[in-house]
Amino acid sequence: MTSQAAQLRSEPGQIIIEIEGLSFSYEPDRPEAPNALNGVDLEVEAGTHLAILGRNGSGKSTLARLIDALELPLSGRIRVDGIEAVDDETSYMVRRRCGLVFQNPDNQIIGTTVEEDVAFGPENLGIPNPELRDRVDTALAIVGLSEYAQRPPAQLSGGMKQKLAIAGIMAMQPRVLILDEATSMLDPLSRRDFMELVQRLNREKGLTVLNITHNMEEAMVADSVVVMHEGKILLRGRPEQIFAHVAEIIDAGLDVPAHAAIAHLLSHEMNLPICPEKAASFTGAIATVTQLMRTAADREAASDALTVSTEPVATEVVASTKSAAGEIIIEVKDLSYTYNPHTPGATEALSEVNLEVRRGEVLGIMGHSGSGKSTLVQHLNGLIRPQSGSVRVLGFNTRLNKEIRELRRMVGLVFQYPEHQLFADSVFADIAYGPKRLGLSEAEVERRVYAAAEIVGFDPDILQRSPFELSGGQKRRAAMAGVIAMEPEVLILDEPAAGLDPAGREEILGYVRELTHKGRTIILVSHNMEDLARFSDRLLVMKDGRSLVLGTTDEVFSRADILAAAGLEKPRTAQFMEALAAEHPDWPLATNAYSVEAAVRLIRQAGAPKSAARQSAGDRLSAVENLWVER
Repeated sequence: MTSQAAQLRSEPGQIIIEIEGLSFSYEPDRPEAPNALNGVDLEVEAGTHLAILGRNGSGKSTLARLIDALELPLSGRIRVDGIEAVDDETSYMVRRRCGLVFQNPDNQIIGTTVEEDVAFGPENLGIPNPELRDRVDTALAIVGLSEYAQRPPAQLSGGMKQKLAIAGIMAMQPRVLILDEATSMLDPLSRRDFMELVQRLNREKGLTVLNITHNMEEAMVADSVVVMHEGKILLRGRPEQIFAHVAEIIDAGLDVPAHAAIAHLLSHEMNLPICPEKAASFTGAIATVTQLMRTAADREAASDALTVSTEPVATEVVASTKSAAGEIIIEVKDLSYTYNPHTPGATEALSEVNLEVRRGEVLGIMGHSGSGKSTLVQHLNGLIRPQSGSVRVLGFNTRLNKEIRELRRMVGLVFQYPEHQLFADSVFADIAYGPKRLGLSEAEVERRVYAAAEIVGFDPDILQRSPFELSGGQKRRAAMAGVIAMEPEVLILDEPAAGLDPAGREEILGYVRELTHKGRTIILVSHNMEDLARFSDRLLVMKDGRSLVLGTTDEVFSRADILAAAGLEKPRTAQFMEALAAEHPDWPLATNAYSVEAAVRLIRQAGAPKSAARQSAGDRLSAVENLWVER
């Protein structure tokens, strides 16, 4: 770290962020309008890693903007490093000390090349060469974008753009780093690497970190956690304290980590007590589950508690009830594509990809950021034409102009940020735009609008509102409804739930489930392993523009070598089950669980670990009582 950066470092134990009675409204001239924040009080010590959780619309991003002096309070006060932003000069001083990475990286990328974008911030701070050059190179190396330094940002994938935004902030070397869902578009390996980087900067450089996230595993590595709900702080404490409040967390529209959810559900089903704080940690949950099974095996009611169906455990794959023998409607053969061919900036995005998709199935596509997922799916409705190889969809050749128009009527594509597809004066008009372009009658257009609105859970009164007045989750639903109203035979969803809270994600994927029941063919692109495992019939794994493997959920997630090579990982539930099985090699425990409910059922089917016989009944009862009282 440079001497200038060293001067900006705060002393440990110092309160770097002080918030008192903070309230804020985006419509201060309308007294009836709800406040985004209501009486928030918060202190953050320098060098702290604080995770901030909450549903979309709970006030998290508003709080981040106020801390960074992008907005000023309606009432109350905020001091950052002792400075209260009250005018342009003091606001600049606060922003000099804070770096904010937005949820959508496109909102803060302005350079014509990657390195130019990273250099923009420190250059405007007056950082001279060669220090400026060093900062840019270091920041690019940190996020793994060094080889893309001369690439235009527009050619990067969504996840790579997120990394670029992070690099731009890191080059400014702030005292406080605020991450507003900054990892939402990253693949699992990139997310893990980035969070390890953030933790290292926090520990070694004293950087204060505020991480606004919906990822519960990210919250688990923080020093403390704040849960926000309806503009107020609902809970604050250490991660294990927060995730002990399972009911409150779920009522707030959030999840608890998979391992904790498994331990709590097993405890509830077996009517046995646990120590909630112990179950909140991964290793503590393993110990908790083990002791629950051992104690249940010794109780008089153990036979009832452990008696469950011996039928195969469902993994919540939507298409499991459908025939796998549907006709092939998508054929991709030896598909290759290069951006900016025959130029110094040429980038191979796809290389000899082959794929077949059958009518009525759900195909999940996963891979690291920049692996070619989005490029592939944009070939499927003719947005991109093949340079080499062929793509046939529903019998149409995507190379032929005369067939593209008809194809796009039958293949709907919802982009990574579907709210960017909104443009009309009302939700009704936005949803109706596509059907009107098909030349349908007014009555048929209206029927389709209301049918699509019902699928995404919209009440009729919402249809008359402006789409730009809706919450983030509602905007996403409106954009999806516009595509659904076209009644496409194939629906492609490119990261449809990225950046949504757990409840919002379940809503969006619930609509996907509804469409599968109607016989639609779904192609789902996602970095969320749990969603892909639960909803897909088959999975395609991509890396560096190539297809590594195509198979069923169990086939793909059993290939640890393929997942590692692609920068991916198994769903958290499966990871926990594998760790639990490894702890007890003599326990006949199946590990292919892709939901909390499936994991608990598999555990109960397996019974108690055989090693329980080495303990007396009294010892086992005493142990589970210790689990309950230990703090």
